[in-house]
Amino acid sequence: MQPDELCESLRACLSKLFECALLPQGSVRVRTPFMYPDGDIVDLFVDERDGKHLVTDYGESLGWLQMQSPRDQLTSNQLRMIDDVCLTLGVELKSGQLTLQCTDASELGDVVHRLGQAAVRVSDIWFTLRTRAVTSVADEVDQWLRERKFESARNERRKGRSGRAWTVDYEVIARSQTSHVFLLTTGSQAWARRLCEHVVAACTDLSHLTFKNTDASFVSLFDDTANVWRDEDFALVEPFSRIAIWSQPEEFEQILTTASTSS
Repeated sequence: MQPDELCESLRACLSKLFECALLPQGSVRVRTPFMYPDGDIVDLFVDERDGKHLVTDYGESLGWLQMQSPRDQLTSNQLRMIDDVCLTLGVELKSGQLTLQCTDASELGDVVHRLGQAAVRVSDIWFTLRTRAVTSVADEVDQWLRERKFESARNERRKGRSGRAWTVDYEVIARSQTSHVFLLTTGSQAWARRLCEHVVAACTDLSHLTFKNTDASFVSLFDDTANVWRDEDFALVEPFSRIAIWSQPEEFEQILTTASTSS
């Protein structure tokens, strides 16, 4: 089957949500309606080899997951979870690529759907690992506050001017100075921006907490374990809260014990 015929065959067995296009090397790219957690589109590629149709993601799914992981490495637990996804959906993992083969062109629609689902489920492993990572760092910060005898409360719910309830990760009182601390931790650069925007929204809606108490301030504690933060992320948050870095605990402690100059 010629590439243009293959493309037409795919269009016939897939819904209009899938877009097929010929690539210079003769294969067909299928732009699916599936998305990775950061909003990027899942693209799959179809080629004919030795009378069989090969559908692959060319390693994009594992590559995406690896980029979100600390030190750009997949853990043994991640690899086991990936194997489980492949086993459940009958997908092969070859040289880092998710692949499926079929001999009957009429089966291509089902094969593309299954591989697309596998790509999404592999990338979704990040949510599980992110939740564990956030919990781990949050516990570390909580323990650090306790070791230094700070009077603190964790996951306090505070109502904003809009009526929305926000979670303040830590409320710390030291030397009559109250700090409303937001913990920003992620392995994804795309998610890092969203976290910063969330903190800006929270500080804006909860601004009455600092207006009522001139000895109170907001603090954004950046977990720099993963190198995902950019200068513009800090610049976005800085007008609304004081900035602390988790790898610099001495400076964080000084912020907690010193009144904000903007008060």
